[in-house]
Amino acid sequence: MADIAHEAEIAGIAHEAEIAGWDGFFLWDHLMIRKNTPFCDPWISLAAIAMKTSKIKIGTMVTPLPRRRPWQLAREIVSLDHLSNGRVILGVGIGDPPSEFSTFGDEKNAFIRGKMLDEGLEILRGLWSGSPFKYEGEYFKIRKVKFLPKPVNNHIPIWIAGLWPNKKPFLRASKYDGVCPNSVRYPDILSPKELKEAMSYIKQNRNKTNNYDVYFAGDTPEDKYQASKVVEKYKEAGATWWSENINYIRFDNSPKKMLERIRKGPPKID
Repeated sequence: MADIAHEAEIAGIAHEAEIAGWDGFFLWDHLMIRKNTPFCDPWISLAAIAMKTSKIKIGTMVTPLPRRRPWQLAREIVSLDHLSNGRVILGVGIGDPPSEFSTFGDEKNAFIRGKMLDEGLEILRGLWSGSPFKYEGEYFKIRKVKFLPKPVNNHIPIWIAGLWPNKKPFLRASKYDGVCPNSVRYPDILSPKELKEAMSYIKQNRNKTNNYDVYFAGDTPEDKYQASKVVEKYKEAGATWWSENINYIRFDNSPKKMLERIRKGPPKID
């Protein structure tokens, strides 16, 4: 969900999504998407959404962690987690496009942002542990601190974004709770075969045996049968979440059209 300039409007749409049977409602995290276009902050919007919903998972897909002070983000997210009664999922990546970083004087080098992302992730986990924590990294440093409260469920799921077949972000994703896979050919999406290859790589590098989420975003046709077939192919390839693209590109920048699609409910597999 993206490119709506009013937090109250987004919260209302999220409420409609919950009524229509969707399991999650996720926002892009950008400072700006298009030039000279109003755009609201995702975290303020998510707070409004948390107040208007009670069941659906909420979060960002994805937050460019290298642009943020990890400790400030940790505070914002754990506060949102308590406000929503433990419904937050955090998607993170190095961020894109580079121009959004350079415009505001942030780090535009992708390699450096990757190192900042890794440090930021370690800090989030350490602060949310509820135990005394200190950190000494190349980019971030924290004196010993006990950061409270802990997340509602003692853990906030972290999903890592990456462009396949670039291996490094998928190796990073294998260490966390889920992955948000895209294609290096973006806006084209991965084929089911490519998704299966990406998941095979993650499994080869993953030591944990707990549940792992695969968040896959795409468009489904209006025909319900054809839509179910699209989703089924990606489920067979490893996807655990299907995210229907609801954005200005697909729906001509019309909140009305976005809401109409949301009210039809999610695609279902027979």
